[in-house]
Amino acid sequence: MQGNNEIKFGTDGWRAVIGDTYTLKNVKILSQAVSDYLGPGKNVAIGYDTRFMSGTFAEAVAGVLSNNGIEVILSDRYIPTPALSLCVKSRKLDLGVMITASHNPAEYNGFKIKDATGGSAGLEITTAVESLLGKSVVKEKNSSPIPVKKEDLSAYYVKFMRSYVDLKKIKNKKFKVLVDAMYGAGNSFMAQVLKGTAIKLQFMHNSVNPSFAGRRPEPVEENLEELKKRVRKEKFDLGIALDGDADRIAAVAPGGVFIHPQKILGLLALHLSLDKCWSGGIVKTIAGSTLIDNIAKFLKVKLYETPVGFKYISELMEREDIVAGGEEAGGMGVKNYIPERDGTMAGLLLLEMMAYRNKDILEILNETEKKFGKYYYVRRDLHLKERYEPTKGMLPSELLGKKVIDVKDYDGVKLICEDSWLMFRASGTEPIMRLYAESRSLTKSKQLLALAEKIIAK
Repeated sequence: MQGNNEIKFGTDGWRAVIGDTYTLKNVKILSQAVSDYLGPGKNVAIGYDTRFMSGTFAEAVAGVLSNNGIEVILSDRYIPTPALSLCVKSRKLDLGVMITASHNPAEYNGFKIKDATGGSAGLEITTAVESLLGKSVVKEKNSSPIPVKKEDLSAYYVKFMRSYVDLKKIKNKKFKVLVDAMYGAGNSFMAQVLKGTAIKLQFMHNSVNPSFAGRRPEPVEENLEELKKRVRKEKFDLGIALDGDADRIAAVAPGGVFIHPQKILGLLALHLSLDKCWSGGIVKTIAGSTLIDNIAKFLKVKLYETPVGFKYISELMEREDIVAGGEEAGGMGVKNYIPERDGTMAGLLLLEMMAYRNKDILEILNETEKKFGKYYYVRRDLHLKERYEPTKGMLPSELLGKKVIDVKDYDGVKLICEDSWLMFRASGTEPIMRLYAESRSLTKSKQLLALAEKIIAK
């Protein structure tokens, strides 16, 4: 059967260009493999985002699964990925499928699998599903299929967040907040959660636009110039940006100051540990900031480090006592919730932190950096003709005159000096080389990225 070699899971799901390899035929082939993996009698929830034809692809998945004797709950509207994850966990379902390509450009769509915990499916599941691709004929007809149930999966999501966040603390605060939904599934869920509070909430780019106005729905600084400008000019207390399926976050402080997701992870860990008195360690990825190491040391909690990909953080959150975990791209997970990312929840917790401390986010950030160090974390994506990843032996033993004192190569290659580091990692979903650097100087961090580009060019 054709299509088998066109479907390959990356860091988080399968993503491909719509009409090229992301077709209804291939989506159905993958759905049949998922059905074969599960077997009849199981329960699955299906959600989808605002991308082109996402609802149609979700219907196709539901049809194949129901024809294979699987009970399907299909969202009756587009939803954030964490809403789908929460449904799977709260209803004790066997699996979840989310039709989304997250932050990828508009021409992409994708297929994420969530396990029974609501977390990203690990290698055990995705490898098993891949091995079943094309092994059986897609079951598109059944004389007595199990009827697909269409439900509003967003209502419980909002209800849960309203119970999780301390609305009593927030209720009378008159913070002025601007949210950039980036035309994605995050839309205005935050308004529903904050209903009845004094928060002055405004949204931008919160209509449905499958082209995402010609830009990637990715909350990285270069995509947030409009948000930064408005926060600065209109004197907002906080700006929040969500990605296409609303599981990632970036933030902007008064004056238009960009708050890198790595700093958001540090703030969330401090808030949950000190303000809410929750226990637990902190998880970062190999590409994470040294700031997190310093915060974990101060809190006297265990610091875990994983490969890039939130599925590794998800697995740890299920096994260990974790207060907060996050990746460099803006995915944040927190205790007593799903073992998964949620940009909206992270944004609400930043507001909660401001309410607890009665300070604006810039003041909190400045105090944090004064205590734990100010680090300049930068990233650049090199678009290559084909996938390429350097090995440890191909890289220098010095960076800008500083000796490399440690090398980590279990996911990409990270060269570590006494006061800085540089990392090379190929994307798991696109022919892109991701370059990361961090130091105590923005100039030096940029110089490290320039050096990395020269190394790749050779």
